[in-house]
Parts: sequence; C-alpha cells; structure tokens
Amino acid sequence: MPTPSTDIDLATAAELGQQLRVDSVRSSTSAGSGHPTSSMSAADLMAVLVGRHLRYDWDNPDHPGNDHLIFSKGHASPLLYSIYKAVGVVSDEELMTGYRRFGSRLEGHPTPVLPWVDVATGSLGQGLPDGVGVALAGKYLDELPYRVWVLCGDSEMAEGSMWEAFDKASHYKLANLIAIVDVNRLGQRGPTDLGWDLEAYRRRAEAFGARVFEVDGHDVAAIDQAMAEAGDLSGERPSVILARTLKGRGASEVEDREDWHGKPLPPEMAERAITELGGERHLLVRGPAPADGQPRLRADQAIEVKLPVYDRDQKVATRKAYGEALAALGARPEVVAMDGEVSNSTYANLFAQAHPGRFFEMYIAEQQMVAAAVGVGVRGYRPFASTFAAFFTRAYDFIRMAAISRASIRLSGSHAGVEIGADGPSQMALEDLAMMRAVHGSTVLYPSDATSAAALVEAMADLDGISYMRTTRGAYPVLYEAGESFPVGGSKVLRSADDDQVTLIGAGVTLHACLATADRLRDEGISARVIDLYSVKPVDTATLSAAAAATGGRLVVAEDHHPEGGIGSAVLDALTGAGHAELSIAHLAVREMPGSGTSAELLGDAGIDAAHIADAARRLLS
Repeated sequence: MPTPSTDIDLATAAELGQQLRVDSVRSSTSAGSGHPTSSMSAADLMAVLVGRHLRYDWDNPDHPGNDHLIFSKGHASPLLYSIYKAVGVVSDEELMTGYRRFGSRLEGHPTPVLPWVDVATGSLGQGLPDGVGVALAGKYLDELPYRVWVLCGDSEMAEGSMWEAFDKASHYKLANLIAIVDVNRLGQRGPTDLGWDLEAYRRRAEAFGARVFEVDGHDVAAIDQAMAEAGDLSGERPSVILARTLKGRGASEVEDREDWHGKPLPPEMAERAITELGGERHLLVRGPAPADGQPRLRADQAIEVKLPVYDRDQKVATRKAYGEALAALGARPEVVAMDGEVSNSTYANLFAQAHPGRFFEMYIAEQQMVAAAVGVGVRGYRPFASTFAAFFTRAYDFIRMAAISRASIRLSGSHAGVEIGADGPSQMALEDLAMMRAVHGSTVLYPSDATSAAALVEAMADLDGISYMRTTRGAYPVLYEAGESFPVGGSKVLRSADDDQVTLIGAGVTLHACLATADRLRDEGISARVIDLYSVKPVDTATLSAAAAATGGRLVVAEDHHPEGGIGSAVLDALTGAGHAELSIAHLAVREMPGSGTSAELLGDAGIDAAHIADAARRLLS
C-alpha cells in the first residue's frame, strides 16, 4: 500500500475533497440508495479536517488521545465511508460492494460496528448531544487534550436537542467541542427554514454561548483557518463553524437543486458527475497524530463497595436506596452520575455530595442527559442517569438510539405510577416499563424494598446495554435481610406452601399489596403464593412456570402501570412462551385516567390495592 500523506497541504486537501465527492457518488450509485448530495456539500470541510486537524491514529482507534469525529448528520454516510477509504482503513472494493448491502458493516447510517464510529447516528439532533458527553469526559474525567468534532446538518438545527447541547456545552465550558454546521440550504423536501441565513444561525449560537466562525464551505484556506482557531483549547467556550455550502457541489445536474435529497445518481448521470469532478482518485492521507497521555480516572484494581444496610421492617423508599447505593458505588472511579435537576427527589444528590467531580447536572434537559450518558460511556465510564420516570418518555428516541450505539447506560426513574399521589397524572409514569422493555437488549428492574434496590444498583454497574430501574416515591417496609442476593433475571417467592391455590405477582408498591392480600386470604383459609418480580426483563420464567403449575394456572398480576407492556405482559409472554396454555389470569392495572389524591385513594380507585387483589383471587377460585 502506498505511504499515506500526513498534514497535507491545501492543494491536496482540495483534491481530497473532490475524491470524497466522487467516492460518495460511486458508492451510493453502486448501492442504488444513499445520500450523495448531502455528502458532497461537506466534502471540503471533511477533507481539511481529516488531512490537517483531526489528531487520530487510524490504526489504533482506541488510542486514548485520539480526537473524536461524530457525524450528527448520519445520512452523509457515503462521505464518512469515503473518508475511511482515504485514510486506508476501508478498501475501495469494500466501499463499492459493501455499502448498504446485507451483512456489511457499511450500513446506511453509521454504527459502532465500525471501530472508528463512537455512536450511532441517523436520527437527527443526536450526534451533537452525544458529543457533549464525550467532551465532558475529556475535560473533567480523562483530562486529556482531545477534541470532539461534530459534523451537523442545517436541517437538524431545528431540533431542540441541538440547542440543549449548545446550552450544556457552554455551561460546562467545553472548548474541546467543535460543531461544524453544513449549511447547504436544502432539506429533504425543499429549503430549510433559515436557508443560507448564516447571520441568524450566528445570533442563535452566540446566544447559547458559543464562539462562531462563518466560512465559505468550499474555500479550503478559509476552512483551514477556522478549524485552527476553533480547535484551540485555551478558551472556555464551544465553537461553531457555520459553513455555507452547496448541496451536490461539483455536479452541475444536481448542485443546489431540490428533490435530490437521499437519491443516488443514476449510472449515466453518475458517470457525467465523476467526469465533471475530475475522475476517480485514490489519495491516501493521514492527518496529525494524537497526543500522548492516559485517562486520569481508571481503577487499577477491584474496589470493594460497601452497600448501605437496612433493617427488616424499616420503612425506606427505593428511590432513597438508589441514591445511597449509587453514592457507595462511587468508590469505583469509573462510575459517573447525572440527573435532570430533580436530584433531591431521585436522591442522586447523595452521589453529587460524595463525588462532585463525577456528577453532571443536566438540568431540565432529559434528551441531553441521556446523550451525555452515552457520550461519557464512549470513553469507558459507567454512567447512571436519573429523573422522574415519566420524563424519560421525552428522551425515548435517545434511549432507542443508545441501544443501536451498543451503549451501556444505566437509567433510574422515580415517582412512578398512581402511588405518587396528589401530583396527578402529568407526573405519573404509567408507560415506562413498556417503553423500556421494548428497547433492544434492555434490562428492566423494579425493586420493592431498599435492600433489593441497593443490590440491583450494584448489579447495574456491570450490565451491558440499556438498563432501567423503576423506583417508588413512598417509603415501604424492608423485606429482605442485608446481603441477600438478587440476580438479574431472578425473582423472589415470599409466600409459598404445598397447598397454594393462587399466585399473586407484584413489584414495587403492588408487591406490598400482594403480601397484605396473602395474609388476608390466609385468614379465609386460602393459601396464596406471592412472587416479587423485581426483574421485569429478563423475567424469571422458571419460577413463574412453577407457580402456574402449582396453583392450577391461577395468577393475579397487579401493577401500578397501564395494562399494555408492563408486568402483566412480561408474565404472559413468559408463560405462553414456555407452553402454558391453561391459564386463568386476572390482570390488575391502571386502566382509567387517574387524578389527584392520596396514594391509598388512587391505588384503590385504580383497582390495584390489597382489597381488589383479594377480590380478583377469590373470583379465580370461585
């Protein structure tokens, strides 16, 4: 292989820009789909960046000093993969025969299947928020001088999450974050709302505290100067490079023309465009090398975590146990926490007090909070993010994309269900279990007491993928002795006898109602088995199957959640999947719109308190 050029001159950068355009056309035409025109507009920007400013060891993508390059406009994947060809990590053959094909790592939008990709993008408005998390890690955790360069599209500047990102980048003085906005004027169906009004973009970015550089996005000298200044880490503000570009630059048949978004050029048109762009090139380039250094925070050896200890029957809210366990878990230097400005309710403030250098307040910006967790995780940390469970719905697309990013993040949602009482339905998470169960590869946990909550927080730290813990607002009796084991995927049988007639299944507040019901039924001569289904996903199919067999398929499932997608669905999916056909299930859930009231009033009105569980059990036995 020819020796690649390093720190290329501006003339070579211009040639590289043309190569990236040609290869974007070639690869998308070969695949029969893709976004070549969106790639062509940003080609000069990326040529100058990769050839002259991006400090990166392409043979060692895990080098701790590498800069980070994130394509927030993930649909410009032809450009990204053409860069990978230009630096010699993807062959021309793979680019031409693999792009967008089944089984190929060159997917339609980039994912971390490729070792040079930090996060999956394609759902617009997410790459820059993810970049904030990477930059937070660089400045405050790693304390290394790498920069985070994010290529943004002008269409995604309409997303509120982009402005959450600028806001938090300014708040945390992230001079190591540089957003490059490809202002090519055209979105999918026509012009963007601001077109080429760079002054409007400037005013907005400056209002959010950023340094702004306006450039002609096809003037390599101007781009080079802006990147040199933006990449300087001596300041305390993030930078934004606003680049006026032409969509489809260099191919006159599509340049700055509407209705060419997301369309490959037909073969004959592609040939004309390639000729117009000067033909195929096969430059090999490598930009500057990364700085040396090692991250500041790393555990050299296993650290013993001393979890909080609770006495049986002591009344403790699981949200408080979450915070206390998280603070204890902070003995591990790779554990990081963030919160959505409710840390005095989620009890994440206990971590903030114990480990202030590893706590990031994201304020009321739940999308940015989840994205920051993903970005911090890119650097090998183990982030926990907490807010009221209902407000994770606002960030659900970020959670979904985190799974596609193969991220490992830990989420905790407090104040779930009608149990919270007088605040009313706007604050009651009644969809969160369904939402989190639907995420690919997720783990969903719902502890019923402080001891299990603390143990499961520790377990979450070492889980891969997206894990979610639902916590309860009110204080309820501790059920388990300190040191009890709570394996993910397990459950606990709290009442059991050889003559059990019905099984009661609950988690969180409804488990305590199930226990009260079992005591009541016992006085009537009815023996009820009680299962604490603390692991909702994965669910303990073996224990559920044994209970169904022992109690003639009679089960009462009670949950402080809407009937769709929660504990009842998990139980039914498990049992039918295991081949149990003869089932008599009473599913008690919140089926009407709740209002305000006391916890007891709302649980009763929803039909999920002990009295209603007892009635359901009697009906199954009648």
